[in-house]
Amino acid sequence: MGRTTRLVAAWATTVFLAMALPSAEAGAADAAPRIDLRLLVVDDGGPAVEAIRAELDGDGTPYTRVDLDAAGRPRIDEAFLSDTVEGRPRAKFQGVILPNDNPFGSAAESEALAGYEKRFGIRQVDAYTYARPAVGLNVPADGGYAGPLDGQTAQVTQAGAAGPFGYLRRNVPFEDNDGTVNESYGYVAVPLERQADGASYTSFVDAPVPGRSGRGSLIGQYTHDGRSELVVTFVANQYQTQFRLVARGIVEWVTQGVHLGAARNYFGVHADDVFASDDRWDTKRKCTPGDVDCPGNPSPDSPPIRMTAADAQYAKEWSRSHGLTLDLAYNGVGSEEYRSEHGGLPDPLLQQLLADQKSYRWINHTYTHAFLGCEQNTTVVPWKCATDLFGRTRWVSGPTIGYQVDENLRWAARQGLALDKDELVTGEHSGLKTLPQQTVDNPELAPVLSRSGVSWIASDTSRERQQRPVGTALTVPRYPMNVYYNVGRAAEQTDEYNWLYTKKADGGSGVCEKYPETTTCLKAPLDVRTGFASYIAPLESRIALGHALANDPRPHFMHQSNLSEERIGYTVLEKVLADYSGLFADNTPLVNLRMRDIGAELAKRASWTSALAAGKVTAYRIGNAVTVTTPAGVQAGLTLPDGTVEQGTGTAFGSPYAGARSGWAAPGAGQAQLALTLPAAAPAAPVLTGKAARVQAPAAALPVPRGVTHRVPYGPSDTTRR
Repeated sequence: MGRTTRLVAAWATTVFLAMALPSAEAGAADAAPRIDLRLLVVDDGGPAVEAIRAELDGDGTPYTRVDLDAAGRPRIDEAFLSDTVEGRPRAKFQGVILPNDNPFGSAAESEALAGYEKRFGIRQVDAYTYARPAVGLNVPADGGYAGPLDGQTAQVTQAGAAGPFGYLRRNVPFEDNDGTVNESYGYVAVPLERQADGASYTSFVDAPVPGRSGRGSLIGQYTHDGRSELVVTFVANQYQTQFRLVARGIVEWVTQGVHLGAARNYFGVHADDVFASDDRWDTKRKCTPGDVDCPGNPSPDSPPIRMTAADAQYAKEWSRSHGLTLDLAYNGVGSEEYRSEHGGLPDPLLQQLLADQKSYRWINHTYTHAFLGCEQNTTVVPWKCATDLFGRTRWVSGPTIGYQVDENLRWAARQGLALDKDELVTGEHSGLKTLPQQTVDNPELAPVLSRSGVSWIASDTSRERQQRPVGTALTVPRYPMNVYYNVGRAAEQTDEYNWLYTKKADGGSGVCEKYPETTTCLKAPLDVRTGFASYIAPLESRIALGHALANDPRPHFMHQSNLSEERIGYTVLEKVLADYSGLFADNTPLVNLRMRDIGAELAKRASWTSALAAGKVTAYRIGNAVTVTTPAGVQAGLTLPDGTVEQGTGTAFGSPYAGARSGWAAPGAGQAQLALTLPAAAPAAPVLTGKAARVQAPAAALPVPRGVTHRVPYGPSDTTRR
């Protein structure tokens, strides 16, 4: 999201935002109705509604869920949907999400909802419905198709590009990760040639009709009887690319571009261990010399891996040409060791990176990469925490931690390397709890972070996905990329990958048989000559792209070894960037934040989510005015039409993204409210009208393949839905 519009006033008791408030003289009876900025989600427990709920949760967009299967659920009637507040008619929901076009067993509920939508101009999404005349489409047998869509490529139509899907370039590919499992199902349907009187169907996303020459709709707007439905005729889960691509447009369409919450596509990459050397995987011993489970010294065939000056030059040019700033987490001792091993000669890598230091962002990774948790007993495999005579855990001391943090900063200052001290990555994320051996943080860690001015400390999402405090600091969870720290060449990466993910009978470690709930075995070992390019890199890029498309700002990390020798890390990154560029329009770029900004974004989201969950946020629109109240100190996330400006100053709200403007907002110091004016082209405020006509019979039960109900993983490293 964009930066804060205003700092929160320390003395304020609430946040109050208003957009183009109507004059005080206007009577409630003469003004537009009040529309609460909250969605109604009617849930049948299926993956289509679950996927939309996940999008709303990720965006921070509030909704009320009605479980159709719950005994004693509220009835959808006029009292549930609307009332009067201060003499003004109120719509309690700005949009409606349904499992299909009519999921109710009661005609009364269907008619109440239809009347509500017409009266207040509320839109409805049919999350997955059967193609038939009731939604403006021919049945699939009449020129269309019903069946799996795995591997098909849909496209955004001109109307979709001019409407809610203008952030996409054109293509909407459907996943096909496992040829033995149906991962999608849908109806590619042709709109009715002759619609009912006053009705129209506009296709937003269509696809070729399999086995025929024409095209049919998969997402479209059906306008009829004074109402509008977004008709979706395929089913997907929240992780599938085809849903992730269209999710933003679904939310923007149903909210008409004015809603709480915001979403962006983020991608950040940290390279750890810069200046240090990483031990190399031994392809003969199937372990890494130096590790607890691999005694002995490296063989001549497996020397440590360290970037060269040429690698540094390449990194600079690559970053510039691809528009992605790398974050380099450095260990100063590595450069000192190089000098010692080369008779005191200058370190060429240091010289090159210093010359180009402004091309990167720099992060303190501690001086020697020491383990900063409990003292490790490495006489056993796996290691365990050492204890004293009383059985108490022995911890790495505060002075030792302080030296590792501060000496790395002092070393940087001596070299002329400029960086801020508020960001820290400890070696192996140590000091933080490390299960199963270390169940709590090193108690010596938090005081050192405070004394050293560290506000943001990296953690590992595979251990802890959520942000949390460590003393006065907050964690910034990072995604580990499955390009290993101990490889610099594709054949090494593939050999280790085979060891981890093949059966013992195929020469593997047996890990996948031992832990089948978390690891999926390869069906056969990969060819070490081609496996990285043909399988591993595409897999890892898909996983990383999935994170980016999920409005997830958490960064990814690899190691300096992956930027040296064959530079295999770039292969993964380049595919992420190329695939993204082929899917999204120029108005929706990847957002590349530094560590502290990622941490701040996560912290704002946590506060906002807590306020929503506690029922402490109210928001509504009256005409061109929107009012939001939150607890003091909680900034509100908003998405508004492009052209929205701050009333009085003309300052644009938020920042542009995906054809809208979004950001965090709070009143300025000494101000009780923030007023913004919507552009003249913004969707008109709803007007009260009469009731809608009777609703047609509900849709029949629709097929949902196993690949949707039980998500097909991309591969071995995508088994925990990272």
